[in-house]
Amino acid sequence: MTDQPSIAPADDGEPSKVLLVDDDAVNLMLTAAALRERGFVIKEATGGEQALATLGRWTPDVIVLDALMPGMDGFQTCARLRTLPGFEHMPVLMLTGLDDEASITRAYQVGATDFFVKSNQWSLLAGRLRYLLRSSRMRLELERSRARLGRAQDLARMGSFDWRRGAEGGSGTLLMSTEALRVFGRGPGERLGLHALLRLVPGEDRRNLIRLLRGVLAHSSVLATDVPVVLAGGRQRIVHVEAEPEYNEYGQSIGYTGIVQDVTDRRAAEDHIRRLANFDPLTGLPNRHQLIWRTERALQHARRMGHMAALLLIDLDRFKNINDTLGHTAGDDLLVEVARRLRGCVRHSDQVMEGAVEAVGPAWHRKLEAVGRLGGDEFVALLPEVIDERDAERVAQRVLDAMREPIFVGGGEWVVTASIGIAIYPRDGLTVADLMRNADVAMYAVKDQGKNAAAMFSPLLMGRGRERLELESALHKALERDELVLHFQPKVDVRLARVVGVEALMRWQRGGTLVPPADFIPLAEETGLIVPMSEWLLREAARQSRAWEVSLGQTLTIAVNMPIRIFERSDLVEQIQAAVGAYGIAPSSLLLEITENNLMKNLQDVMPSLHRLNEIGVEVSVDDFGTGYSSLAYLGTLPISEVKIDKAFVRDLGITPKGSAVISAIIALARSLGLRVIAEGVESLRQLDELHRLGCALMQGYQFSRPLPADQLEAWLRTSVLPRRVPLLGPATDPDAGEAPRLAAGRQG
Repeated sequence: MTDQPSIAPADDGEPSKVLLVDDDAVNLMLTAAALRERGFVIKEATGGEQALATLGRWTPDVIVLDALMPGMDGFQTCARLRTLPGFEHMPVLMLTGLDDEASITRAYQVGATDFFVKSNQWSLLAGRLRYLLRSSRMRLELERSRARLGRAQDLARMGSFDWRRGAEGGSGTLLMSTEALRVFGRGPGERLGLHALLRLVPGEDRRNLIRLLRGVLAHSSVLATDVPVVLAGGRQRIVHVEAEPEYNEYGQSIGYTGIVQDVTDRRAAEDHIRRLANFDPLTGLPNRHQLIWRTERALQHARRMGHMAALLLIDLDRFKNINDTLGHTAGDDLLVEVARRLRGCVRHSDQVMEGAVEAVGPAWHRKLEAVGRLGGDEFVALLPEVIDERDAERVAQRVLDAMREPIFVGGGEWVVTASIGIAIYPRDGLTVADLMRNADVAMYAVKDQGKNAAAMFSPLLMGRGRERLELESALHKALERDELVLHFQPKVDVRLARVVGVEALMRWQRGGTLVPPADFIPLAEETGLIVPMSEWLLREAARQSRAWEVSLGQTLTIAVNMPIRIFERSDLVEQIQAAVGAYGIAPSSLLLEITENNLMKNLQDVMPSLHRLNEIGVEVSVDDFGTGYSSLAYLGTLPISEVKIDKAFVRDLGITPKGSAVISAIIALARSLGLRVIAEGVESLRQLDELHRLGCALMQGYQFSRPLPADQLEAWLRTSVLPRRVPLLGPATDPDAGEAPRLAAGRQG
């Protein structure tokens, strides 16, 4: 039966190449012909020396060697072959005699891959060669895979190990791959036993690891843990260990196989991410997320153990002034210093984070105690266990004391006080949200009462807090609902017996009730609503001025009190021009009032607006004059037209000599500077007579009229002032005649 030729492809799709070595020329020829018929590419050599010379020029896929040859036989050739670079794993088939067992043994000893008994069974020989080639290619692929795995493990800083149980009490046998040894800073071929490995782990961590290993071995469970190690040179690394048990055929655990991986960089990145998620990047204190988590755990423990906990909400007073004046960099520096001081007021711990294992012992919850930053200039102190509210008050007092020392930032020393609200669990709330809200209510109560103090939450405060919240919400809608109205109080010249102008005072008509200005103006300034409200005030004053021009036939200058932030705006002049232009009145119909304190605190920011107002004909009056810190050097250069004597000085007229002295000085100063003087808060004839005696002719107050709605003031003007039938004013007298008119008794409501 004729053997059918078949193709023996190489790994790259080409026919497999065979180097055939035999000193018998006939046998060499027959074998070569048979293998060529079966698809092999053959090169022939008649001895070992010729074969080695051929390998220098040509590389086969497999070598067939006759064992017995004169000169260099097959065994010597194979031995020499294994020393050549690149031929260490070349498949070699040794041809031997049928009963030559010694040759077979020797063939394997010198590195032959397989043997074949000489015969004329060419198909069997071809099959054996194909098997060798397939095995060789599988081995090469396996080596490539192992090399790729090794490179991947190197990149991942990972390696494998096997541990086999030893005799009772023994440490067993630990075998580690080259990559695993590299993880521990060891070179290939070095040995690293279990005891030596454990000695790389620091003391306390070593005890915990041994305890963990004993538990894993006792239950033949899976091991997965991170282990800190100290390598040569003091390098500290974190090694992740994963292993699972292996069993024999009887189901008995014989050891573990697993991997080790250097996860130091990953752990550092995870720790960094965890820190960003749990700590404020500026101050390093726990952030809102971390504080809520700590508080929830503290409340769980307090509920279980039946003790109290406390939450302190700490808000810096007037921090915005420092931030706006010195800049955000100085503000950040101040917050960092405040955080350092607050940290010293409690048993602060940064080490407790979400996911951390609770410390062993009954007092683990005390590690939750910390101070954290909610955001901005708000901080929170968590006290996870207090005996009574006095414990929380003592901590609050420590905070207040710590804040009294000046803080050096922005090139100067600054004192920043704090307002603290305290809420106690379970009295003031059972949840984190309840405690936060109630501490916030207490803190705002401190703000309202003057700041720089601490207050315990009380249910009475909640009512005021709710009212404040409702008021703020309603104030946002007041403009939309057209609930703001103006009342006007006349300014009277008592010498000429006439009204020279009015002051527009904003009122809030909420439902059927007029909300007092003291209740909503500070809230409007705090929320920023004062800006749109002031813009409305300008437009409404301009509209009313035009209405009185039409109805009364004369112009009444309307004074409007503007907040400091309006004067700081670059578009103030444009707003006034738009308001007066819309109603066709002169800019001089409006007079803007600014308090003395605001003027002097923000003089450099306000000065450009004052000059531009003068240029378009709008006069400026300084309100509450005498209560602030005006510099005489500035007062002479300010573009102002009028000063208003504060009612606090008017109130003391005729009672203490100091009041008269201050007013006399103000009048003398104003006259020397060419400024008008008007006294506000005139409520009695005694005050009126005394002001008149001191030389102040312009006044306003309840003695003449309360602030009235526009229609009522117009009626008052028509019936009393315009006909000059007001007994209070008396007949008009020439101011230069020498003696002023005697003012009649009476008070207009």
